[in-house]
Order: sequence, then structure tokens, then C-alpha cells
Amino acid sequence: MSSFDDRKRAAEQKFVLSAEQEFKLDARRNKLLGLWVAELIGKSGKDADAYAVEVVVSDMEEPGDEDVFRKVKQDLIAHGIEMSDIEIRQRMDVLMTEARAQIIDEA
Repeated sequence: MSSFDDRKRAAEQKFVLSAEQEFKLDARRNKLLGLWVAELIGKSGKDADAYAVEVVVSDMEEPGDEDVFRKVKQDLIAHGIEMSDIEIRQRMDVLMTEARAQIIDEA
């Protein structure tokens, strides 16, 4: 029975690590996205950093990426920047790849 318990514990630990890594990856991507949008809407320095934090926090509204997408889309529109949904989603994908590479480099 001990062998089964050990495997169960290992599987649980793997799941927890995976969930933590996924959260960290999403947060990093959202920060990069926030910095990118901040530049587009004319923010820099501390204002850009603060905006990036807003984007990261916006991901806490609902599961998935739609809350983040909606926030940046609305902010771009509010600043008179026209960008298609496809362009935003493609940038989100590119930044996810960049975030993954950054996290791997840190390990």
C-alpha cells in the first residue's frame, strides 16, 4: 500500500507544480502584454508598469484569456487605436512563447 500512496503523492505534487507553472506562465504573458499595450497607448516607466499590473489582475475575473483580451481591446479602443481581434490574439500567442522562454531561462 505504501507504493500506491507514494505514487499518489507524486502525482499530486506534479499536478500542483504544473498548476503553479501555468499560473506563472499566464502572469508573465499578461505582464508582457500589458507592457506592449502600455507602449501603444503612450504609457512609459512607472505608468507602463502599473498598467501591466492591471492587465495581470484582469486575468482573475474569469477562467481563460477572454477577460485579459477584453481589457486590452477596450483600452486600445479607448485610446483610438484600431487593432483587429486576430492581431491581439496573435500577439498574445507570441508573448506566451516569449514568457515560456523567459521562465525556462530563469530555471
